[in-house]
Amino acid sequence: MIETLDGIFETVNWKQSTSLKLYNNNEYEDYPAHWHTALEIIMPTKNIYTVETSDQTFTLREGDIIFMFPGCIHTLYAPESGERIIFQPDIRSLRFLNEIEALVTRLSPFFIITPEKYPSIHHTLHDLLVEIRDDYLESNTYSEVDIYSKLLKILVLVGRNVTNDSESPLIRDHAKQSEYYDKFIKICDYISDHCAEDLTLEQIADMSGFSKFYFSKLFKQFTNVSFYKYVNQKRIAMAEIMLIDPKNSVTDVALSCGFSSLSPFIRMFKLIKGCTPTEFRNMYT
Repeated sequence: MIETLDGIFETVNWKQSTSLKLYNNNEYEDYPAHWHTALEIIMPTKNIYTVETSDQTFTLREGDIIFMFPGCIHTLYAPESGERIIFQPDIRSLRFLNEIEALVTRLSPFFIITPEKYPSIHHTLHDLLVEIRDDYLESNTYSEVDIYSKLLKILVLVGRNVTNDSESPLIRDHAKQSEYYDKFIKICDYISDHCAEDLTLEQIADMSGFSKFYFSKLFKQFTNVSFYKYVNQKRIAMAEIMLIDPKNSVTDVALSCGFSSLSPFIRMFKLIKGCTPTEFRNMYT
């Protein structure tokens, strides 16, 4: 169930003394469009479950696994009978790890694992999620640590599989893949640290040592979004933090996050978050 919903923003009510929430959900209840700052992993264990994003609808079968990343607006539809694991961990403390941040960027806003497409890891992911459910419900000593260790195993398996499963033919040499992966993690770190500045495709391509054209293709392969969309996503993420403080005016936030004026900031914020900066701020007041 959604315990706390303000507009379309869900405040996840963590289990006491943890940063985790898990439902072994069997409710015949649809959940309206919402988003949250937690990662959400859903796996039906009995019957189907339907997930709708802003532009796509997916029917998950038993055992299919969907990762809904922070900020993704989604709606959930339940069948008359069924059961599913709905796991919501707070991953903000993990995103200081460069590879976790790169993985979130690459897979956002959502990603689906099925046994047909990912046979080499699906069974392991399924078992890890069942173990996480059992650990959470039993509440044994150090269960939170145990659950996060299993979550990290899940993210490692997904990350390695996605890296090796690139649909782009641009990089075929495995040594080059590793070299480029490390390089693009550093580039993404640089963009995160300097997103409020006037970053240009030409400037970052020059830093990478690639031509603008080749860099654009590699960057899209690595992050699944264009260079400028990635920069704007980082600016909006920065703006979210600033907007929570009521002392910061919306205009000041816009200018501090790299936007030339208020109008493009509001437009971009609504495009990415599905609400205006003021509406977002009101969710926290």
